[in-house]
Amino acid sequence: MATVVLSAFEMIDPETYREVLEEAVDEPVTVEVAEFDSTESLIAAATGADAIVTDINTPVTAEALDRLDLRVVVRSAVGVDNVDVAAAADNGVTVTRVPDYCTDEVATHSVSLLLACLRSLDEYDDAVAAGGWDWTVGRPIRRVSASTIGLVSFGPIAQRAAEQLSGFDAELVAYDPFVEADEMAEYGVEKVAFEELFDRADHVGVYAPLTDATRGMVDADALDRLGEESVLVNVSRGPVVDADALLDALNANAIKGAGLDVLAAEPPENDPLVGRDDTVVTPHAAWYSEDARDELNRSGAADVAAVLNGEVPDGRVDPDADWL
Repeated sequence: MATVVLSAFEMIDPETYREVLEEAVDEPVTVEVAEFDSTESLIAAATGADAIVTDINTPVTAEALDRLDLRVVVRSAVGVDNVDVAAAADNGVTVTRVPDYCTDEVATHSVSLLLACLRSLDEYDDAVAAGGWDWTVGRPIRRVSASTIGLVSFGPIAQRAAEQLSGFDAELVAYDPFVEADEMAEYGVEKVAFEELFDRADHVGVYAPLTDATRGMVDADALDRLGEESVLVNVSRGPVVDADALLDALNANAIKGAGLDVLAAEPPENDPLVGRDDTVVTPHAAWYSEDARDELNRSGAADVAAVLNGEVPDGRVDPDADWL
């Protein structure tokens, strides 16, 4: 009998896993749910398990992978930044992710954050709620069609965002060392270097996965290249943007605002980026729709089933992939 241990995380649905695994796996499968609060709690919960399905917060470290006897780790998300993929490979453990389950949702959320900041919706709402009725509280606002929007990374989510933004007639540029210029051009996007993107863009959306190379890549130098009417949106991972540098830029009125679905620490504790008039912060919710949640769980369960059946799962992460 195989054992699958799921993180007690609201994104992960035990009933869907039980349903899919019962239908797809020949041998009996036990599905358990546990709190993954630390490496030790993860090890305690998953000792003897064949598979774990982890959340966005719990690190699956080399120590855990060395001490457990897993066959597969499912990361219920697009990224795998909290899983030691190299250590998993060393231990013969397959790592999977669900790369496409929320492409449309995150792209739409990123555009929503951009427009909310550009159109000063938060400031207007607060002012009206306080009894005001003054259009000037949101100044300055510029036409979206007159702007250049930069996309940091150009994977499926950024590509979908580019399709959505194309309707606003803005100029689109993108930085991604792993995507060719011809592919970007198919979306009406010009490939540029990282520094050039920040030099040219009026507004920037960050979509990059969190890796050693991308941690803190949007730093003070990058933000200094933007203008005082610029908006920065981050729907990737909090640490991709240097939080201190962003705070300094906002405090100095060097940029207009920021739309953030991710923060350096989640949930935040006294984060100075939260509750400002010039930021719109959502609780890592860009992924969410009922449709996306169902797809996330069914795809993750299908990957577990594939590994238990001796097959290669659709969401397998190549430990030698350039983007890791």
